[in-house]
Amino acid sequence: MDHSAPRFAPPRLARRLLSTARSTRFRLERTAAGRVRGGAGRDRSLLAPVHLSLRDSRTLNVALAAPHGPGRARLLITRGPRRIAVPLTYEPHTGATPLLTATVTLRGMRDGVWRLTVETRDAAGRVRRYGLAPADTGAPPATPTAPHAPDPRTGTLVRVVRARSGRAVLQATRSRPRAELVRFVPSGDGITVHGRLVAGGLPGGAAEAVRRRDGVVVPAEVAWEGAAFALRVPLAAMAGAGPGQWVWDFRVGRLPVGRWLTDVRDPSAAYPTPFRVHALPGGALVRAHAHFTRTGAFAVTCWDITDAVRESDAPRDLAEETS
Repeated sequence: MDHSAPRFAPPRLARRLLSTARSTRFRLERTAAGRVRGGAGRDRSLLAPVHLSLRDSRTLNVALAAPHGPGRARLLITRGPRRIAVPLTYEPHTGATPLLTATVTLRGMRDGVWRLTVETRDAAGRVRRYGLAPADTGAPPATPTAPHAPDPRTGTLVRVVRARSGRAVLQATRSRPRAELVRFVPSGDGITVHGRLVAGGLPGGAAEAVRRRDGVVVPAEVAWEGAAFALRVPLAAMAGAGPGQWVWDFRVGRLPVGRWLTDVRDPSAAYPTPFRVHALPGGALVRAHAHFTRTGAFAVTCWDITDAVRESDAPRDLAEETS
């Protein structure tokens, strides 16, 4: 039995066809959004921004040299008939060159490619429109974080990408349903995982621990409050499923649990955690390591050490009795 995929997941061929169709659609949309259009009120040149970035796929920051003197200006973010208009602030006291700046929180970004256009209106009422070139930041530095992060609320990933014409566009990619771990809390007698479902995950599903290598499944207790869940790691059942030390992954509603909505490249290195010994209500001692894998999955390595502890204590107990 395959425990690696949700039951509702389409067959591999269907997933591949859907992925190919989406990639093709994005490529066509990037071509259309990056096209330079001529005509009245339009300028074929591209403005090179001083700064153009996205934070957490939600906050867009832009600063560019004002192409004309004081006047009204705005940034248009468009996809088909949908339009987001962002006023640009004229800042003359920024050194030798006045700037047009804006910081805006993006909401309702549908899946697809969005065109960026700067529209200016001078004192005489003339309207000009410009495309934006991507900010020239050079090679990205080697950092522990990726240059783009998904929206922590919806999971949608929005990136600034370069169209074939050289124009900067925004590409929004919706997330698959996910079981996002918020935090896990180790205690003396166990581990509790707190998380939430995002991007259309259905609340109320069962939870389970799945042992790596052989796919042994152990049910886990889970409590729901809307889309939020609290999962109790079944350490007793996991340690009792077989001798030795094993690694277990977790699923809620058949979705793998992990820290997915992050820009951290290697969660296992960024969030190191220690081994702990838990004294279970039944009297067993379990040595467990709750941790993140390199890909962000939440996993627990556990081993029943009850007999080993008893054997190590036996000589000392005998010495105490004979003294």
